[in-house]
Amino acid sequence: MSPGEKGRRPRRVSGLIRNHLGRVLIREVQPLFSSLITVTRVVMTPDLQTARIFLTVLGPDDPGRVLKTLEDRTPHLRHSIASSINLKYNPLLIFELDPEPELQSRLDDLLHEIKTNDQESD
Repeated sequence: MSPGEKGRRPRRVSGLIRNHLGRVLIREVQPLFSSLITVTRVVMTPDLQTARIFLTVLGPDDPGRVLKTLEDRTPHLRHSIASSINLKYNPLLIFELDPEPELQSRLDDLLHEIKTNDQESD
């Protein structure tokens, strides 16, 4: 359980938002970049009014540019959440890069390995 996320309801809402945003990012944001953008986790405040969305950006794009694009699209993303998830309050969305460098490094290694294998098979 993440700090500040006490109780079953915040964890459940975090999962719903994570799944929904993951699908929306694949459909609407991913095509704008050549990097892989992944929602790694969502942490809700206990009152369910703020969602901190942690992301990884794997690839050549500047992570700051990806965050800026997401911040610019926040009103649309909030509307999307409100129309698909039944919540009393539509949470404020705060996008952050996931600070877990081990995961980032491991995913970079796996992507490099896949790319190398694809090039060898061509």
